[in-house]
Amino acid sequence: MASNNFIDYVKICCRSGRGGAGSHHMFRAKGRPMGGPDGGDGGRGGHVILRGNKQLWTLLHLRYQKHIIAGHGEGGGENLRSGAQGEDIIIDVPLGTIARDAETGEIRAEITEDGQKIILTPGGRGGWGNDHFKSSTNQAPTYAQPGEPGQEVWNVLELKLLADVGLVGFPNAGKSTLLSVVSAATPKIADYAFTTLVPHLGVVGYRDYQSFVMADIPGIIEGAAEGKGLGLRFLRHIERNATLLFMIAADSPDIAAEYQVLLSELEQFNPDLLDKRRVLAITKSDMLDEELEAEITATLPADVPHVFISSITQKNIQKLKDLLWQQIQDARRDDPKPLRHSIWVQKGSHDEVDEEEFDGEEPSEDQFD
Repeated sequence: MASNNFIDYVKICCRSGRGGAGSHHMFRAKGRPMGGPDGGDGGRGGHVILRGNKQLWTLLHLRYQKHIIAGHGEGGGENLRSGAQGEDIIIDVPLGTIARDAETGEIRAEITEDGQKIILTPGGRGGWGNDHFKSSTNQAPTYAQPGEPGQEVWNVLELKLLADVGLVGFPNAGKSTLLSVVSAATPKIADYAFTTLVPHLGVVGYRDYQSFVMADIPGIIEGAAEGKGLGLRFLRHIERNATLLFMIAADSPDIAAEYQVLLSELEQFNPDLLDKRRVLAITKSDMLDEELEAEITATLPADVPHVFISSITQKNIQKLKDLLWQQIQDARRDDPKPLRHSIWVQKGSHDEVDEEEFDGEEPSEDQFD
């Protein structure tokens, strides 16, 4: 995916439809000069709805569509005829999209399942017709409720990719190369820093037709929290990951120090990232012999599992997959909710998601004029 086509942050104005007014019509027919009230209810205004779509990976389709406007409800008619509901506008978004109020920053919706629907901006309720207000003491009400107005809200849509493993490392640590080897993803690979400018996802095949999703984000450098390099803009995409795979090249002058720098940058962005399970991979280890590996192992942190890998020679790639899979399964047992949507079986069929109905609630009697 080209860098200019990956959009993970958009600001849109969502305006729902106003509700239709209730009718205050009186029934008239031959032989029935005082037929009584027969005004119908107004239709509800259209909603603005977010819907999860697993076929989307970016918010590019919303980049130049700043105003989302739903239809208005129609007024009620005679003979107790209800007005038509306003047209709902459905916005398809990738899984992992969060909608925030642009002014307060409050999270209003979160999409994590394919087909999931959430009303982002509800339409106004339709007004009651005069038929609702007839009684033994008020047999011919000449009033009806007006429809409720719609809402106009500016929302920020922010995409956080759903993946099981997030790759964290300095530029040229071999993250994109590993992703291209273990999956069918084709990220750009070159021998200069910041080759990766946007996140990439890859589905990693595992044993018995199982698989997990791996996310590659642009490299982090010391001082990224202050805006150096590409800053911390793309770290939001690993906030949902079950496991973080730290990748440091074997020719690094101080692997342990680089690992601590990466941890420090993550902590400045979001301290909760340090609570995630971690694996340390020493890349480009095809240039090491057993003696050098032993020397490096003695300097590595003891509380993090590590593995020496080489994407070019496939050294310990399967061992890395086994280690990551175990970490993912352990995370699922501890907290299954964040991972239930991202791990899938290649030969299994997906369950159908029942669509919810969004019928407006009936208004209260104190809203009529």
